[in-house]
Amino acid sequence: MAEAQNSPTSGFAPAGGPPPVGSTTAGSIAVAAESTVATRMSAPPSFDVADFPVPHGREEEWRFTPLERLRGLHDGTAVATGEGVTVAVEAPEGVTVELVDRDDPRLGRAGTPVDRIAAQAYSAFEKAGVVTVPKETVLTEPIRIAVHGEGGTRFGHQVVELGAFAEAVVVIDHTGDAVLAANVDYVLGDGAKLTVVSVQDWDDKAVHVAQHNALIGRDASFKSVVVTFGGDVVRLHPRVQYAGPGGEAELFGLYFTDAGQHQEHRLLVDHNVPHCKSNVVYKGALQGDDAHAVWIGDVLIEAKAEGTDTYEMNRNLVLTDGARVDSVPNLEIETGEIVGAGHASATGRFDDEQLFYLMARGIPADEARRLVVRGFFAELVQQIGVDDIEARLLEKIEAELEATV
Repeated sequence: MAEAQNSPTSGFAPAGGPPPVGSTTAGSIAVAAESTVATRMSAPPSFDVADFPVPHGREEEWRFTPLERLRGLHDGTAVATGEGVTVAVEAPEGVTVELVDRDDPRLGRAGTPVDRIAAQAYSAFEKAGVVTVPKETVLTEPIRIAVHGEGGTRFGHQVVELGAFAEAVVVIDHTGDAVLAANVDYVLGDGAKLTVVSVQDWDDKAVHVAQHNALIGRDASFKSVVVTFGGDVVRLHPRVQYAGPGGEAELFGLYFTDAGQHQEHRLLVDHNVPHCKSNVVYKGALQGDDAHAVWIGDVLIEAKAEGTDTYEMNRNLVLTDGARVDSVPNLEIETGEIVGAGHASATGRFDDEQLFYLMARGIPADEARRLVVRGFFAELVQQIGVDDIEARLLEKIEAELEATV
C-alpha cells in the first residue's frame, strides 16, 4: 500500500489557477426556486474571490443558507490555522499520491468556482493533493482519503484523475471538528470508470462547504455517493460536465438531518455535449426542532447536447415536527432532440398504509417504523459498494432511529 504523509496540508490546498478545460458553461447556471426556468448566478464563475460580492442572504444561491453560522467563510474573516485538520491518503500500489504547488497545470481543470467560498478556498490553499490512477489500471481496493479535524480551519483542494480506461473507487471520509472550505476535482479520461463515496460524519459543531467538480471523458462513467450525517452546517455543491459524447453520470445522496443541523446539497448536471446520460437520486430523513435540509437539483441540456437522457429525483421523509425541507428540482432544455428528461420531488411523513400492512402482520409499531426508514434508504446504501462503509452507515441510521423512532 502507498500512503501519503499525514500532515495538516496533505491533500488540501491556495491558487490563481489556469482556466479550466471546457468551462465555457460549467458553473454559470443556477435556478430560481419554485420555478422551472433556470437563471444565472449573481456573479459569473471565477478563480478570483474579488469577483464575488460578499453574500447578504437575499441572493438565490444563498437564500436558504444560514450565513451567520459559516464562521466567516463567506465574508473573508475566516483564517486558516495551519493546524487542526489532517488529511491522510491510502492507495493501492500503482497509484500516484502527490502534494503539488498552486501552479500545477492539473489544478482547476474540472470546473471553476461558482461562489465566494469556493473561490476563497481556491485562493487560499497552500498545497493541493493529486491522486492519479494510470491509464488502463483497474484497482481492486479503494483509495481512501481521510480528512479529520481537531478544531482547525482549513482551505483545501483535492484532485482525483483517472487515465483512459482506468477503474477506481475513492472514499473521502470527513470526521472530527473543523471549519473546512474545499474544492474537489474529478477528471476522468476516455472510457474510465470512477466511483466516489464522500462521507460527512462530522462532530456537531463542524462547518463544511465544498464544491465538487467532475469532468467526464468520452464514454466514461462517474458515480458519486454523498452521505451526510454530521456537522452544524454542511453545504455541498456537486457539479458535472462532459468532455466527450457517451459519458454517464450517476449522482446519489443520502442525508439524515438532526435537530438544529443545516444540510444543503446543490447539484448541477451540465449536458454540454451530445449523447450523454445522467441520473440523480437523493434521499433524506429529518428529525428534531429546526432540522433543515435543502436540496437544489439543476439539470441543463444545452442546444448542442442532442441525444441526452437524464432524470433527477429527491425524496424526503420527515420523522418529527419542527423539521423543514426545501426541495427544488429544475430542468432547462435548449434542444428538442433528446432521448428523455424529467425530474421529481416529494416530501412527507411515514406512509400509513405501509405501517398498517406491517403492524397487521404482528410487527410492533416502533419496529415497523424502523423498517420503513431502512427500506427508504436501502437502495442508496447498496450503491456504495464498499462493505465497511455500508455497514458503518447502516449503524449510523440505526443510531439515529433509536433517538426518535
